Amino acid sequence: MPSRAHMHTPRAYRFCDGLTEAVLYFMVILAPWAYGTTEPWWIWRMNVAGYLLGALLLTKWLIRSRTGFRPDGLDDKDKGRRLSAAADGSQGGTAEPSPKERSRTKPLTVTLAALTVALLAFCLVSALNARSTFYYRLRAFEPHESIAWLPRSFDRYATWQAFWMYLGLALCFWATRDWLMGKTSRERRESRESNEAALSREPYPIPSRLRRLLWVLCLNGAVLALEATLQRLSGTDKLLWRIRPEFNNYAVLQFGPFAYRSNGAQYLNLIWPVCLGFWWVLREEFKRSGGAKARTGSGPHVLLLPCSVVIAAAPIISTSRGGAIVAALNLVGALIALLVANRRRRWTGRLGAVTIFATALLLAGYLGWPQLKTRLQTILADELSGRFELYKNARQIARDYPLFGTGPGTFAWIYLPYRTHPEATWEAYAHDDWLETRITFGWVGFSMILSMLAVVLARAFVPGGGTRVRGLFVYMLWLSLGGCLVHAKFDFPFQVYSTLALFVQICCVLFCLSRR
Repeated sequence: MPSRAHMHTPRAYRFCDGLTEAVLYFMVILAPWAYGTTEPWWIWRMNVAGYLLGALLLTKWLIRSRTGFRPDGLDDKDKGRRLSAAADGSQGGTAEPSPKERSRTKPLTVTLAALTVALLAFCLVSALNARSTFYYRLRAFEPHESIAWLPRSFDRYATWQAFWMYLGLALCFWATRDWLMGKTSRERRESRESNEAALSREPYPIPSRLRRLLWVLCLNGAVLALEATLQRLSGTDKLLWRIRPEFNNYAVLQFGPFAYRSNGAQYLNLIWPVCLGFWWVLREEFKRSGGAKARTGSGPHVLLLPCSVVIAAAPIISTSRGGAIVAALNLVGALIALLVANRRRRWTGRLGAVTIFATALLLAGYLGWPQLKTRLQTILADELSGRFELYKNARQIARDYPLFGTGPGTFAWIYLPYRTHPEATWEAYAHDDWLETRITFGWVGFSMILSMLAVVLARAFVPGGGTRVRGLFVYMLWLSLGGCLVHAKFDFPFQVYSTLALFVQICCVLFCLSRR
C-alpha cells in the first residue's frame, strides 16, 4: 500500500493546483497593464482573484484532511540523496527532514501567519469601530460612537476598502507559497530516485513552479518596459495610446500604463534585479549540466539578459528622479555582487558583467538623460516638487495619533483639516510611505508590518524547509525589495496595488527559499 506521502494525487487536488497557477499568472500579468491597478474596479477584480486563490488553498487543505494525502514538498527535496547516502553507509540516512530543520523553520512560518491574522484583525476592528465617515462632496466627517481604547478609523468606507484589499493580498501570499512549495509530477518522480545518477545531477536547481513564475514575471516586465519606452518616445499623452487620464495628462508625467511616471519606475525597479538573479542561476545550472561545452549564447537563459537591460534602463528613461536614483544604486549593488560571484573565474566573466551594466546605462542615458538631468538639477530648488510643507503637516498628524493611527486608507481625508490654508493643495498621499503607514496604522500596526518584513528577510538565513538556492539569487531579491523600500521614503509605491502586489509576491518567493 502506498504511503501517504506517495499516494496518487487526487484529481481534485491537481485541478486546484492548476487553477491556482492560472489565477496567479492572471494577477502577475494583468496588474501593471490594468493602468497600474489604481482604479477601484480593477482593484476589486484583483481582490476577487485573491479570494479565489484563498478558496483554492482551503479546498486543498480539506482534500489533505479528508484523504490523508500529503503532497511531496520542497522540504522533502533531499530524501533521495539521504536515502542513497544511507545505502552507501555514509552520513545522513533519514528519509525525513531532521527535527532540527523543522524546529528552525516552523516558528518563522507560524509567526508570519500570526502576524498576518493580527494585521487583518487590526484593519477589521478599525473599520467596525470607526469614529466617523468622510463625505467627499460635503468635505466633512460624520461622527460615530466608537471605543476609544481600540483601533479607530476616521473613514469607515476607506478602511473597509483597505481591509478587503489586504485580505486578498494575504490570501494570495499564502496560496502562492503553498503552490510554490509543492512539486510537479516530474520532480516527485526524481525525488524518489535513490541511485547515483540522481546524486550526480546539479544540486538544488530552481524548482519548476518557481521557474515558470519567474519566467512569466520577467518576460511580462520586459514587454512592459519596452512598451513604456516606445510610448514615451512617441510623445502621446494617452496611456497605452488609448486613454487620457484625468490627472497627469501630460506625456512627460506618464510612463507606459502608469499615469504617474514614478509608479512605473518603482514597478520596474522591483523586477530587473530578480530577472538578473534568475539569469545568473539558470546560467550556472546550464554550465553544470554540460551546457558549458555548447556554443556561446545557447540556452534559453540568454533571453533574460536583454530583458534585464531593457527593464533596468526604463526607470531612468521615465525621468522619475527617485526611480532613476534607485535604479542607479541597485545597478551598482548588482554589479558588485556579480563581480564578487565571478572573482575566481577568468577575467572575461567580470568583463561580461561590466558590459551588461554599461549597456543598460548607455541605453538609459541616450533616451532619458537630457530631461532627467534638468529635473535632478532642481531637486532641492523645487523642494521635492513642493513636498516640504506636506511632510511638515504629515508629521503633525503622526504626532496627534501615535498609537493606532487614523485608520488604514484614510490619509487623504485626514490631511484635509491639516492644510495650512484653504487654498493649499489637498494631497492624496504623503509621498513618504514610511510616514503614511505610521499615520494610518499607528505604531501598533506599523510594528506588525515591520515584524512581518523582518521574518521574510530572516527566512533565507534558516537552512532547510524550502528551496535551497545560491546566495546571489537571494541577494538580488533583497536588492529588489530594498530599492523599493528606499524609494518609499520619498514616494508612495505601496499605495499602488500593482507595486504592492509585486512586492508581496517577491516576499513570498523569498519566504520559500533557504540558504544552501
